[in-house]
Formats: sequence, C-alpha cells, structure tokens
Amino acid sequence: MVTIHRQYGLRVVISVDDHEPAHVHVFGDGQAKINLADLSDRPKLIWTDGMAHAEARSAMQVVVENQSSFLRRWEEIHG
Repeated sequence: MVTIHRQYGLRVVISVDDHEPAHVHVFGDGQAKINLADLSDRPKLIWTDGMAHAEARSAMQVVVENQSSFLRRWEEIHG
C-alpha cells in the first residue's frame, strides 16, 4: 500500500496490487473504500468499516477535493 495523502487525521492509500475500478482506501479510526470514478463523475463511497458517519463524510470530502490528483496517482501506480 502506498500512502498518497494525509489530511484531517486520515490516511489515503492505493494498493499496488489492487484491481479496477480506480479507488482508494481511507484509514482513520475505521476504514473506507471510495471509487474515484473519472473527472466527469463524483467519487462514490463503496463501504466503511468501523468509521463513524462524520469520519466517512470527511473521507469523502478529502477524496472529492483531491480526485484529479488521486486519479493521476492511480495511473502512475497501475499504468
């Protein structure tokens, strides 16, 4: 797993051996998986585990704000 961003006490990672569609895992007190979609579409929360609603909302905010750079990192890692 490659940490690509830290904000609000959250760590955003991309697994180097992961699968399509492009997505990130966000770790805080719990964890979430968020699909990045593409720039014409908003990211989508896939699941959370042990993450309070407020923390999941913060995770989504981080991903929405950084969607384009996260997509670039996905492409760098996965080609």
